[in-house]
Amino acid sequence: MRLVEIADKLCCQLEGDGEIDIHGIATLQEAQPGHLSFLTNAKYLPNAMETKASAIIVSGDQQSLPIPLLKSPNPYLTFAKALELFYPEAAPAPQIHPSAIISDKATIGKGVTIGAYSFIGDDVILSDAVMIEPHCTILQNARIGAASIILAGCVIREGVIIGNRCIIHSNCVVGSDGFGYAKQDDGSWYKIRQTGTVIIEDEVEIGAGTTIDRATLGATIVRKGAKLDNLVQIGHGSSVGNNSLLCSQVGLAGSSIIGNNVILAGQVGVAGHLTIGDNVTATAQTGIPNSVEQGKVISGYPAIENRQWLKSSAVFARLPDLVKTVRNLEKRLEDMESTFNVSPNMKQDNLSKESN
Repeated sequence: MRLVEIADKLCCQLEGDGEIDIHGIATLQEAQPGHLSFLTNAKYLPNAMETKASAIIVSGDQQSLPIPLLKSPNPYLTFAKALELFYPEAAPAPQIHPSAIISDKATIGKGVTIGAYSFIGDDVILSDAVMIEPHCTILQNARIGAASIILAGCVIREGVIIGNRCIIHSNCVVGSDGFGYAKQDDGSWYKIRQTGTVIIEDEVEIGAGTTIDRATLGATIVRKGAKLDNLVQIGHGSSVGNNSLLCSQVGLAGSSIIGNNVILAGQVGVAGHLTIGDNVTATAQTGIPNSVEQGKVISGYPAIENRQWLKSSAVFARLPDLVKTVRNLEKRLEDMESTFNVSPNMKQDNLSKESN
């Protein structure tokens, strides 16, 4: 495809020779002639100066480089769309594999695909163009919205509601029992029946191995446009806001309320029964024991503002030297007191006078 055609399809400003033929996309380091690459971080500018790529996607304010450029106000988004131009997803014809087990009471829409050995229970509703890959289990009364994709090995339990155009990656479990127990007089635990459900709204993507527990009462909710990475745990009765991003190994305890456009980086842990406001960012491995006001950037455990955490982290690295310095000062003070024969009573009298 000619570079000028790519610029037109991606709505980019072309700078340089538009007649170059492009046949693929690669990183700056790996690109060869005929590849389109991308520059989204200034620290990789030296790589852009040395790349063998035939053209680069850059930001609109990028200065000229000795190579044709596609200038974009959002180069990373443009890169994502360029991938779709060169590597479109395969669209196999819808089919229901003969080994799939489908209840007579299930409702199956038009253009639905159901893979080998998948199970579709009573009163399940699969809307139009749903794709269920092999070895999935969709239990009774579950509903899956139009054009949603359930990848191999997933379990969608009873009564779970999944919206339109969702992607549930392999080996997810949606709607397992919440972790709820009441202690009995003899010290043993009595299981609390989990009578609620899980609601996944439209255009949510859930990574492989993620688990989302049903609520004790009501619903655990993942709202429209949220993206969950692999191995995320959502506790019962929690709510994840619109367009929020939960990275790998994030864990939400029960009844956590996560606002809109929140970013929880890898291994963030959230205590239960608290609220994280809109537009909060928690950096990797942050532990959140209390509610957080909207717009904050937080780090560490217990979570504090990121700037304060960065200053504290700088001090942590110096603690051994600081301890050594304090001990030396204590030793010198003891030596001085010994030299001048300062008694404990004299020290106390001096302190009393200074305080007066």
